[in-house]
Amino acid sequence: MGEPILSAVCYCSDCQEGGRRIEALPGAPPVRDPDGGTPYLVYRDDRFHCLSGADLLADHRLEPGSPTRRVVASCCNSGMFLKFEPGFWVSSYRARYQGDLPPIEMRNQTRRRKSDLPLPSDAPGYRAFPLRLFWKLIAARVAMLVGR
Repeated sequence: MGEPILSAVCYCSDCQEGGRRIEALPGAPPVRDPDGGTPYLVYRDDRFHCLSGADLLADHRLEPGSPTRRVVASCCNSGMFLKFEPGFWVSSYRARYQGDLPPIEMRNQTRRRKSDLPLPSDAPGYRAFPLRLFWKLIAARVAMLVGR
């Protein structure tokens, strides 16, 4: 799988609501942090594959026809990843990983944050989606196009 494009926490309304809905499924483990943010490890499509259990994955959308689907392992209701179409990346729920993980690089959409807890100071917080996020995505897309 390699290194992720990005390690980030999102506080947008859709990520908060999507996480809440996943966590409301019977027996579902958390995907959000205590302050409501959803931590992700973001990977290129060409580097992210389901090794087993693909037949157990179920899509969840906030609205019918939404371009974003949240994918849950139906056997245990674990949120696995988020896929925005037609994007070329997969945002995998950080909670599904164990071991040494890359540090959080940014916290996005903090203006939508609903928690009274202090905003963690482990990474820069941005009120919207920062240009740095788009730069990382564009650089990853260029690398895909040139075969790196």
